[in-house]
Amino acid sequence: MGRQQVRYSPEVRERGVRLVLEHQHEHGSQWAAIQSIAPKLGCTPETLRKWVRRAERDQGRRPGPTSDHQQRMKELERENRELRRANEILRKASAYFAPGGARPPTEVMVRFIDDHCHEYGVEPICRVLPIAPSTYHLHKTREADPALLPARALRDSELSVEIRRVWEENFRVYGVRKVWRQLQREGITAARCTVERLMKQMGIQGVVRGKKAFTTVVDDELERARDKVRRDFTATRPNQLWVSDLTYVATWVGFAYVAFVIDVYARMIVGWRVSRSLRSDLALDALEQALHARGLDQKGQLIHHSDRGVQYLSLKYTDRLKEAGIEPSVGSVGDSYDNALAETINGLYKAELIWRRGPWRSIDAVEIGTLEWVDWFNNRRIMESIGNVPPIEREAAYYSQIEGQAMAA
Repeated sequence: MGRQQVRYSPEVRERGVRLVLEHQHEHGSQWAAIQSIAPKLGCTPETLRKWVRRAERDQGRRPGPTSDHQQRMKELERENRELRRANEILRKASAYFAPGGARPPTEVMVRFIDDHCHEYGVEPICRVLPIAPSTYHLHKTREADPALLPARALRDSELSVEIRRVWEENFRVYGVRKVWRQLQREGITAARCTVERLMKQMGIQGVVRGKKAFTTVVDDELERARDKVRRDFTATRPNQLWVSDLTYVATWVGFAYVAFVIDVYARMIVGWRVSRSLRSDLALDALEQALHARGLDQKGQLIHHSDRGVQYLSLKYTDRLKEAGIEPSVGSVGDSYDNALAETINGLYKAELIWRRGPWRSIDAVEIGTLEWVDWFNNRRIMESIGNVPPIEREAAYYSQIEGQAMAA
């Protein structure tokens, strides 16, 4: 083992220097005086010599830097090292926290410290970042033992699982409002702002609808029915008002064209069809599906509204409406407000399915995807315009009410 270093008090040092300076004339040289006095103080002659040289520089008897100057130099060197280290930490942190805003989340800062503590240490990093060492150590303790987490963090952890489940189960299209509504429907209590905060933390969001492309082809020579709806897309019962429209989907093998028939009362998609062309049978096939689903003879109690596309003004289509006892209604061309509800459904279809899952390899893939989306839309997707319930629940509530009134009568 090496010799243990002995530390001397300032009083001992001062006494040793004073004795050498006062009695050096009694010896042949200063070094002789140092050799004589050092053993009496319990230090080596070299140690005492250093004390004497430092005192002589401080008193101006010998050239060289004084003790204060040396101390100041040490402090400046230490500050310089700390500034270089702080600048290096900030340089690395600026790239690490680029998307974190004015104050990065605590979890992100903790990860940064974990990644760089072996190089800089925990406390030097905490002096640069807006996080206290105690906060870091508390976070690591809770990370090792989740039971120590505060009640809010535990609740956030549980709620995050439910939020992601709702988002995943609903085509990943729900935004904050609909996720919150669905949680309420399932009996899970949470504030809307909490759902918004957790969705932001998880990096999930709802889809945003874009611009619409036009598929309406007009033939001014065709006769058309008058507009019986006049932009009033409301109904007091199912099978009172249907709206229809077409849209298209780009695939690797060409365009797929999609027709929808929607019951206005509950926004239920009662008929749909995917085709390779915009022939009149496309719209007619969707209508036939709706008639089979709802009943082939409506006896004049149903209005069918569409735009002025040639598919809806063709003789085959209008004759089928008349045969089923459906009153036709046709809006104007180039004005989406005259068929706003159908345009809305088309927009949801594009945003929630087509754009999110594309590009589409084939028309068959579009048809399978549309089948899945329509099933989800009718049976599970909540609609704010009908009371934050799925279309099927809205219609079921109506028929339940009718049965109750009939039994009461």
